[in-house]
Amino acid sequence: MLPKVRAPETRRMITLEVRGNTKSTPNFSTVTLGGAELEHLKPMGFDQTVRLFFPREGQDRLRMPTLSNEAWMAELLLLPKSRRPWVRNYTIRQARPELGEVDIEFALHGDTPASTWARHARPGDPAGIFDMGVSYLPPPHAERQLLVGDESAVPAILAILEHAPASLAADVVLEVPTTADVRPHITAPEGARVHWVPRDDANAPPGRLALEAAKALPLPPPGRSYTWVAGESALATGLRRHLVRAGGVPKPDIAFQGYWRHGRPSPG
Repeated sequence: MLPKVRAPETRRMITLEVRGNTKSTPNFSTVTLGGAELEHLKPMGFDQTVRLFFPREGQDRLRMPTLSNEAWMAELLLLPKSRRPWVRNYTIRQARPELGEVDIEFALHGDTPASTWARHARPGDPAGIFDMGVSYLPPPHAERQLLVGDESAVPAILAILEHAPASLAADVVLEVPTTADVRPHITAPEGARVHWVPRDDANAPPGRLALEAAKALPLPPPGRSYTWVAGESALATGLRRHLVRAGGVPKPDIAFQGYWRHGRPSPG
């Protein structure tokens, strides 16, 4: 059985500050974080995930957990909301250790806490991260890959493609809110066929078009493929169900992450 996550060998709570905020496309923003404490982060590439901590509206400073083990969540929940920061999962889009910087790219969803913070983050604003490792772990036997995600997984998949070997053979399905969010120029191996799927409909449920597009592709060869799918919960579970039932793909060859559920706020 393949591991679901490769955790970092060592990790600690890292307090940083915003160094820049750039609009990538109409519905994506990239926030650059930096600081001396980034020396304690080991870039792992691919979909390296971190817990991102940022202040709630009205808080005068960021209060990070003091524990750098699995007890940090209990410590955080014991804080009253007046002092407790928001915490969400995000992928490191790019890391520049030589400059002490990392980029976190946000898919901007309405007035959620993270989207609101990302829209208004300015240089000097505090933020913190805690390394969670990577979940993109293709096995040696995988001759072909399938990478699928809605907008919440676009930064992770683009990072995966940038770190992938030149020999990668894959179909990649990326759903974005609008045609203006499609990136015509991305870094990817020649063997990666990228299919952009814009919704262009504010009322369409996220993830549905990506699921339909992935189902329309030829089924991957059982026992010789690897699928990584992430995004809205129905997309992740729906594609896994399709591959197992229709294609006979072994469950261990599918990594799926339901980042969020449409219409349901994240806890915290």
